[in-house]
Amino acid sequence: MSIETLSQPAISLLGSRAMLFEAPGALGLENQQRIWALSSQVAQWPLVAESVPGMNNLMLTFHRPPEELAPLYQALLDEWQRGEAQTLEGRVIELAVCYGGEYGPHMRDVAEHSGLSVAEIVRRHTEPLYPIYALGSHPGYCYLGGMDPALATPRRQTPELNIRGGSVSIGGVQTGVSASAGPSGWNTIGHTEFVFFDAQAQPPVMLRPGDCLRFRVEKVLS
Repeated sequence: MSIETLSQPAISLLGSRAMLFEAPGALGLENQQRIWALSSQVAQWPLVAESVPGMNNLMLTFHRPPEELAPLYQALLDEWQRGEAQTLEGRVIELAVCYGGEYGPHMRDVAEHSGLSVAEIVRRHTEPLYPIYALGSHPGYCYLGGMDPALATPRRQTPELNIRGGSVSIGGVQTGVSASAGPSGWNTIGHTEFVFFDAQAQPPVMLRPGDCLRFRVEKVLS
């Protein structure tokens, strides 16, 4: 996922019955709290079928195609300019992580890019409490904030075609955990056995925006 810093809000159509609002400003908890507040407000509009917060953006779907776009655009901009923020009180979930070795095949790439030792990468990665900003990409996947910027590593030029579910990775300024097996261009540094998505459970998605993750070292392999 590419995060672009905008100077002004951007609004675009997604077909005839959906719209994307992209917020200005850098990715961060303060901006994301404004996205959460905007989502809660517009979800009450009669035309809106679903309001889905993303990373610095909000997707709306409509019961029917809007008859007039200009008033809808202006209403969104007015609501954003109000500057209201919403704090979501969630749980703190601790994930046991095996770092490096077979669990983290790209740990050395992160070390080479950052100039940090494996031990220092693990220390910095397990130190923060990571707020969940949004869900997306695939069922159960959480977009997290709060990673130490010293760990930022560009996405891989050639994505991996199939990484394990539970892979803990770094992509750009973010870290995350794959909820299921699949392709990824992020740098995998570890693995957790935590189950993020279970189609038979109610609810099937285990985490939600406002929850926080803390990574705990189970072991580190060279």
